[in-house]
Amino acid sequence: MAQEIERKFLVKGEFKNLATKQTRITQGYLSSVPERTVRVRLKGDKGFITIKGIGNASGASRYEWEKEIPVNEVEELLKICEPGVIDKTRYLVKNGDHVFEVDEFYGDNEGLIVAELELKSEDESFSKPEWLGKEVTGDARYFNSMLMKNPYKNW
Repeated sequence: MAQEIERKFLVKGEFKNLATKQTRITQGYLSSVPERTVRVRLKGDKGFITIKGIGNASGASRYEWEKEIPVNEVEELLKICEPGVIDKTRYLVKNGDHVFEVDEFYGDNEGLIVAELELKSEDESFSKPEWLGKEVTGDARYFNSMLMKNPYKNW
């Protein structure tokens, strides 16, 4: 099984000038129950289907399986997804030996910017850039599957 170990933070400062790449992402959920989320995603000119399991106690680790699928299949699957599509731009920002994925959300989640960092272990150390804000790892409100149901504009 593939294990995803990820920490999540709010963003409090300017980061875009540091980005090495940016990609528009549109995604929907076929299932958003915490035990098994199933999403389809258009990421630039590629399509993906991803299955994620429930997180551990810290919220940093969980099962993840992902496969590339044709864009036209994602477009068809988006038609039967649960209500509430996620629309965002992902910026890749290198910091030391790590790369942060910084998501700037649009639509009902406009104004929310979240940085994620994938790690090899939960206790792996990393340097925190000055634009990195409060840690929200494990806070379910910031899961994309929850932002679809309870968008940032409603907080």
